[in-house]
Amino acid sequence: MSEEQLNRALDLMRRLPPQQIEKNLSDLIDLVPDLCEDLLSSVDQPLKVARDKSVGKDYLLCDYNRDGDSYRSPWSNTYDPPLEDGTMPSENLRKLEIDANAAFDQYREMYYEGGISSVYLWDLDHGFAGVILIKKSGDGSKKIKGCWDSIHVVEITEKSGGRSAHYKLTSTAMLWLQTNKEGSGTMNLGGSLTRQVETDATVSDTSPHIANIGRLVEDMENKIRNTLNEIYFGKTKDIVNGLRSLQPLSDKRHQEALQIDLANALQKRQTKPEN
Repeated sequence: MSEEQLNRALDLMRRLPPQQIEKNLSDLIDLVPDLCEDLLSSVDQPLKVARDKSVGKDYLLCDYNRDGDSYRSPWSNTYDPPLEDGTMPSENLRKLEIDANAAFDQYREMYYEGGISSVYLWDLDHGFAGVILIKKSGDGSKKIKGCWDSIHVVEITEKSGGRSAHYKLTSTAMLWLQTNKEGSGTMNLGGSLTRQVETDATVSDTSPHIANIGRLVEDMENKIRNTLNEIYFGKTKDIVNGLRSLQPLSDKRHQEALQIDLANALQKRQTKPEN
């Protein structure tokens, strides 16, 4: 399969409803099985939730905390189902992972007032990388349903003796919303957006890695939320306002008749011969 076919398939997946990504991805793989591995590694799917029974806390599942068929909990650093030789971060990186989970747990509570977050880190040759996951589902209301999934993959390359670092952040947000009201009926709204940014930053006691990553994620989420609000909600509002008029039909017809009479009167005056 060519790269062009893969790009077309990825573009198609970005345009389909995010709440049906798993089904659509499975159907697409059935149609083009040769693209299976590329699609599975390239298409972000809605985050799934598991529970760490040892600490009584939920965590999010993704490819970055998976080893075989087991997933690692960021809270207890254990795999479920148990795995003896599962991939683990180094001791120093694990300490940073614990602090990062605590920091983004507070971030999630302040910005989302609920939901679930998880942070996973892994070692690289010249630094480390990580993923910040946030999921906020609806409140279970029958009239309004929805979900927000954000996936932030960050790669950190340390330099200058660890006093500065290069950060590369790739963020994907998936949003879907469904309303079901008597006055407006059922409406589905959803989509996904991916953005990337790179920057250098100083690393010190007052500006550690977690603070630098936190600022990047915060700025990126604000930009993505504003873009989603403009593209999906703003455009939808414009379309609805164009399709539906709050003015009664009788008044609109009367107004149109007056406009026609006025135009005819002006035309007769312009064509009337002068004495």
